[in-house]
Amino acid sequence: MQFLNLVGKRIIVRVDFNVPLDSNLNVTDDTRIKESIPTLKYLLNLDGVSLVLLSHLDRPLKKLLPDGTIDVNRFSLKNILPNLTDLLGCEVLFADDCIGEPAETLAKSLKPGQVLLLENTRFHKEEEKGDETFSKKLAGLGEAYINDAFGTAHRAHASTCIIANYFPKNLKAFGFLMKKELASAKRLLVNPDKPFTAIIGGAKVSDKILLLEKMIDSVDNMIIGGGMAYTFFKALGGQVGKSLVEEDRIENAGEILKKAKGKIKLLLPEDSIAANAFTNEAQTMNVDNMFIPDDMMGLDIGPKAIASFTETIASSRSILWNGPMGVFEMPNFSKGTFEIAKAVVAATERGAFSLIGGGDSAAAIHQMHFEDKVSFVSTGGGAMLELLEGKELPGVKSILEG
Repeated sequence: MQFLNLVGKRIIVRVDFNVPLDSNLNVTDDTRIKESIPTLKYLLNLDGVSLVLLSHLDRPLKKLLPDGTIDVNRFSLKNILPNLTDLLGCEVLFADDCIGEPAETLAKSLKPGQVLLLENTRFHKEEEKGDETFSKKLAGLGEAYINDAFGTAHRAHASTCIIANYFPKNLKAFGFLMKKELASAKRLLVNPDKPFTAIIGGAKVSDKILLLEKMIDSVDNMIIGGGMAYTFFKALGGQVGKSLVEEDRIENAGEILKKAKGKIKLLLPEDSIAANAFTNEAQTMNVDNMFIPDDMMGLDIGPKAIASFTETIASSRSILWNGPMGVFEMPNFSKGTFEIAKAVVAATERGAFSLIGGGDSAAAIHQMHFEDKVSFVSTGGGAMLELLEGKELPGVKSILEG
């Protein structure tokens, strides 16, 4: 980006302002907005530059009102304007649509130093379809294109991928956040410092199969926790009670265990905090994961698992963490996830490189205010997951190609 001739240009910046809102439509976590600010301020400091910002917010076309219309109030990017204005330190204009005459008039009348935020791109079905005509209309709103929306880089959508085809190579680039995301992933994918430990959690094995298989060829240690662990215990012949199990993935889990044997150190949680119901107020007990009572379900890793996992993390020089160790949203089942977070922070303080792979593991890090105590927290759960699986991201490819 620093090497493009952007002086005097009206620049389209694809940002990721897909942030959570509460029932009063207030932003509850502005991390993604904050992460866009260095790129936006850098561009605004160039002579004669104005900015046109594109983003989506949630999936409004999948959550229509009963009459079949879009809930514009709920999904409007107007809701993030106060946060953006405050963080950017300047007025931000707003267009009620991302295409059409009003958007074009506002964009083309921008003065140097001005910023225009366009309405949610996903109000148009053409966005997720990667429609060429829609993409061309978006491209017509600017003279250069910067993609800083890593969280959607794995989607071949109009504003994250196809739009780049309408700009020459010398007028399109990554923003600073995209560069950091890609560099952090590369640090683990290409000659990581050893020992390299991957901590893989979350609910479903099916969501992480490709990552697990990829990591077997890369890591020294693989820690598996969260709901997905019980599918592995079922593959080992364990009694897992009412714990979450993907019956159609038991064979896959068994194959992963076989591939890992003798190649890497694979750690499953020895014990769990089990509950008699999926509520924070449920009765709990510490159980061996091979012998969970029929009326109980594992909802967090237990003290033996925490101790074992922490010991392995402590000796690591490279750490990838993707997915929580339990149902951390419930306070009584959050200890495992937070103890692992503390272990990752401690290893980082001793010089390890730690990448938090977005999603719930990033939410846990932010909840503990540890984001400045690890090496990097990704803003894109799905995008980072696909990148670490070795997939090519459309939003990256479209910038790198001419």
